[in-house]
Amino acid sequence: MVSFPNEEVETVDFLLSDANSEASAQTSAEADFRWNASSREAATVPTSAGNDAKLLDEYSRAVVSAVERVAPAVVNIAVQQQSKNQPREIAGNGSGFVITPDGFILTNSHVVHGATRIVVNLSGGGDYPAQLIGDDPETDLAVIRIDAPQLVHVRLADSESLRVGQLAIAIGNPFGFQASVTAGVISALGRSMYSQSGRLIDNIIQTDAALNPGNSGGPLVNSAGEVIGVNTAMIRPAQGICFAIASNTARLVAGWLIRDGRIRRSYIGVAGQNVPLHRRVIRFYDLPLETGVLVVSIEKNSPAERAGLREGDLIVGFNDQPIGSVHDLHKILVGEQIGLSASLTVIRHTEKLELPILPAESRTEK
Repeated sequence: MVSFPNEEVETVDFLLSDANSEASAQTSAEADFRWNASSREAATVPTSAGNDAKLLDEYSRAVVSAVERVAPAVVNIAVQQQSKNQPREIAGNGSGFVITPDGFILTNSHVVHGATRIVVNLSGGGDYPAQLIGDDPETDLAVIRIDAPQLVHVRLADSESLRVGQLAIAIGNPFGFQASVTAGVISALGRSMYSQSGRLIDNIIQTDAALNPGNSGGPLVNSAGEVIGVNTAMIRPAQGICFAIASNTARLVAGWLIRDGRIRRSYIGVAGQNVPLHRRVIRFYDLPLETGVLVVSIEKNSPAERAGLREGDLIVGFNDQPIGSVHDLHKILVGEQIGLSASLTVIRHTEKLELPILPAESRTEK
């Protein structure tokens, strides 16, 4: 891909596909089928490459097995959305996957947010009107529901157990091409990115499994056929830099949306990242976990600033509950914590401090 000087390299592109893009995608696909007749000569695999051939075959079997398990649960989502700047409705397409046998489907918020009509097309055929159950722009996740018989559903894996370099398989409907599969590896863990609401989403998975418009809301899967993330965005025009929301975040948010239809959050006003703790600090303070949350930045006039938290502090506990990751902190900062006095345990340099803090309601939820 040629990089032009005026292009913005770090633009995050959310993957909702415009229905009008299908024609250009088809033209591009036809061009990709062209090949040189002179390449028809058969290549002989040397004996020394036998082990590599076996590994490739194992890789193929792993991908095929995972796809066979998950693909029947992946759906195409067609939406009609009313734009503020357009007098007529706009059509779009995204992906999703069934998470319960009674028709709950997980997808991205930006796929269904503001939709006036949602139609789900199952992998085995058949269109079903869908009801929006809950929508959370702050994590770019949403749950919809259809009334259909004999639905195959997926299993969500524990994303905290993921490792960089692990096989990652993306399934979705890029440019309307249903049930398309791409494969790669987990490139990095613990990334952060901004949602379309402006909130920083933590615990993001980076992968080089190719994603395109229309992949939004589709599953990112491991070799066991378990969902490890929800595909959401790519950086354009970079190649092989795509992002998915971790399955643990998705499980937590989906549960709230199914129960309440919305999420009330408390917040303390920090941006953080997961980091390992020094072994001496762990032993000296007898800490139960080997990781904590590094405070990268603090919002002005936030509960964290009023509590005296500083950039560079390591959060290791909240109300005597150990905090080992940003996900742990998110699980605790729910609606029930709004306005309740709490204690934040931090490591500052080598000193352990207990800071009183009063979580407030997330301003985007008011």
